[in-house]
Amino acid sequence: MKLLWAPWRMEYIKESSRLKTHNSKRSGCFICQGFKTKSSKKLILYANSNALVMMNRYPYNNGHLMVAPRRHVGEIEKLTPKERDSVFELVQKSVKVLKKVMRPDGFNIGANLGQYAGAGLPGHFHIHIVPRWIGDVNYMPLLTETKVVCEYLEETYKRLKPYFIDQKIRRSRRCQK
Repeated sequence: MKLLWAPWRMEYIKESSRLKTHNSKRSGCFICQGFKTKSSKKLILYANSNALVMMNRYPYNNGHLMVAPRRHVGEIEKLTPKERDSVFELVQKSVKVLKKVMRPDGFNIGANLGQYAGAGLPGHFHIHIVPRWIGDVNYMPLLTETKVVCEYLEETYKRLKPYFIDQKIRRSRRCQK
């Protein structure tokens, strides 16, 4: 038998367990914590007054991003029009950045609404953006239930971050006209 070491996975298991017991408390929400810090350790690529873009710490594929409103709200129908517009504007900008930097062949974009729909954090609505490439699915997930992610999170963060900074600069320049 061959072994594929993925020691980072234990962090995910521990965090998932902790969130299940504290998922109703804002202090245990990794998205809310992301708004409190601009640290690269939280993998925040961009934040404005209403929403943020962050990398998924446990990605399905390289470049897996999440977009969420600032307010801790779990239901899509409870988003204010301003929150909704901000979230979807950042989804659109994220796709543009991913197309430019990572050149995927397509995307999966979606939200898991509710714990039984697979939401790992049902208390804070968020949208997943997963870049896809031709041939990115191989035998590993089918035979071994193992997904191979071929770039360190920190490297992907370094590649994407400058483009989100540019997005902010372009937007502020437009507003000054």
